Amino acid sequence: MSSPPRDLAGLLFGRRLRTDEQDAQKISALAGIPVLGLDALSSAAYGPEALLTVLLPLGAAAIGYLAPISAIIIAILLAVFFSYRQTIAAYPNGGGSYTVAKENLGPHAGLLAAAALSLDYILNVAVAIAAGVGQVVSAVPKLLPFTLPLCLVILVALTIVNLRGIREAGLVFMLPTYLFVGTLAVVILIGVAQVALAHGHPIARVRPPSPVASTAAVSLWLLSRAFASGTTAMTGVEAVSNGVPLFTEPTIKNAQRSLTAIIGILVVLLAGVAYVCIAYGITATAPGATGYDSVLSMMTGAVVGRGWFYFLTMVSVVCVLCLSANTSFADFPRLSRLLALDHYLPLGFAHLGRRLVYSLGVIVLAVFAGILLIVFGGITDALIPLFAVGALLAFTSSQWGMVAHWRRVGGPGARRSLVINGVGAIATSVTLLVVIVCKFTEGAWITAVAIPMLYAIFLGIRSRQERVARELGEEQPDWGPLPIHEAKPPVVIVPITRLDWVSRKALSFAVTISPDVEAVLVQTDDSDTGVDRVEALRAAWGELVHDPCQTCGLEPIKLVTLKSEFREFIPPILRHVREAAHRHHDRYIAVVVPEVVKRRWYDILLSGHRPTILKSLLRIHGGPRVIIVDAPWHLRQNNRRVDPRRAERRDAGRDQGDANEQSRGTEERGGIVGTHPEEESR
Repeated sequence: MSSPPRDLAGLLFGRRLRTDEQDAQKISALAGIPVLGLDALSSAAYGPEALLTVLLPLGAAAIGYLAPISAIIIAILLAVFFSYRQTIAAYPNGGGSYTVAKENLGPHAGLLAAAALSLDYILNVAVAIAAGVGQVVSAVPKLLPFTLPLCLVILVALTIVNLRGIREAGLVFMLPTYLFVGTLAVVILIGVAQVALAHGHPIARVRPPSPVASTAAVSLWLLSRAFASGTTAMTGVEAVSNGVPLFTEPTIKNAQRSLTAIIGILVVLLAGVAYVCIAYGITATAPGATGYDSVLSMMTGAVVGRGWFYFLTMVSVVCVLCLSANTSFADFPRLSRLLALDHYLPLGFAHLGRRLVYSLGVIVLAVFAGILLIVFGGITDALIPLFAVGALLAFTSSQWGMVAHWRRVGGPGARRSLVINGVGAIATSVTLLVVIVCKFTEGAWITAVAIPMLYAIFLGIRSRQERVARELGEEQPDWGPLPIHEAKPPVVIVPITRLDWVSRKALSFAVTISPDVEAVLVQTDDSDTGVDRVEALRAAWGELVHDPCQTCGLEPIKLVTLKSEFREFIPPILRHVREAAHRHHDRYIAVVVPEVVKRRWYDILLSGHRPTILKSLLRIHGGPRVIIVDAPWHLRQNNRRVDPRRAERRDAGRDQGDANEQSRGTEERGGIVGTHPEEESR
């Protein structure tokens, strides 16, 4: 029967998957839409709203600029779409910005793209969840004070779902994805029909709030800022090209089909939302303020009223906005794996977890997204300025990388492909420049600083790993055979406080690896009791330790007593080990640490952690020739009483079961460090 923690892990994350089950975890083109397309599709919910929010100072006049700005964004989106279709075909093993830029523009360009993409994925999780919760508080205004807690609860749920595996995430997200597309499409179709029947002047079922009074005049700067915010609708296009290996055969065709479906749906939704909002005179409301209502909420209420279909639509919008973070959960761990394989991240990021996903990447992504949500209070508009820069920089790196790719590869159709990617590169470059300039003072400067910082961190990690590899000699195959003939037995030091069962085990082991063994006793108590205890041990040492060693033909174990001036145990041991290492500079110093293994949580809380601290300090301060050896003593389990004296008599063939020793064994059980209670407190 499994232990409770293991049962809980199975309940949350599912059974462990074998490596040979990896192919069964791949997804079809249809499943690729919810797994890799939610980021793009959900931007139809917050992209137009971000655009209109910037135009709030124009009042009712803001509606007139929604159509042209949306048209420009859709045109750029289509250019990027055609470019990424080619990227999928050219890089079937995953042609994300990092791979394309690294192979065609050089490692530094690739690393810059990776830094931008990493930040984009983290921000996408925060923005998506915040936008979803924003829709919830629009429908239920009483929940506005609970915005941040709702965001964090959803983040935890998403993390658990994604730790269960890519395929299961796709199955979970498929229903809400198609429900979102279906309900929003119905709202748009009904809205278009009502506009046509009313000859362009429909009557809203629920009248949207009146636009605020105009407080600013139209300017190129204001329109540029609105365009910069609206470009968040372009995010997510990268995901499919980055996750091509996730698809079933034919991999390239299925990936391209998913990308085509995602972009097609997104274009229809963006154009439809813009058209209906213009027809019904819907503008944005101030985010986070009392009376806030999202653009989609106002649009749905105006078209179909606030009946059951309104709530069904809003539920689907909330689900998709929250679940759109799944795109990052699918792609960020894969990007982290590539960086880890190139030594820009620890190798743990390249390790497949229990459900054949890169679990460390999932967890790290969730942690950083949670920090962002906390810092910005879960308000979408506060996160939007940070959002677009990373995505657009990744797009731009990938597009220019593909231009270099076609110039290098050539062949039939290369010129046409180069032109397509060139158009996409120019479009994203200009858009990136506009976003940086327009959003710099609103928070984009944080991204402009964060991306170079991530770039520097990646370089620092690689530099450190290379230094460690050189020091360990991983790149020196000419080491020659091991110098076994030069090997000498180590000097073994066993820290003890008394001769209890834990210390006896450690000493018995120590004499098997070296003839030179020291038992080091630290006197931390200067009272009569402490002195008497040390003297009693010294007096009994000959009979209990010295004589048995000689009887077996072994070198006797020396007892070394150290007096601690400040009643400390660990510092005197450290000094003694360092002095031994200095005296025996041609030998290893093996410190055998007796330690009780605690299996119950209350044992861990009630007992000290002196052995753990000692081992940690020995690793840091002991020196290069100090080796640490664990000598664990396991307490009885399952309430089954095990008499260690009986086991020792059976193994050694000796009878030491007199009443005095039995009493001492009972008192001394607990050790190295089996410590005395008042010593343990120090």
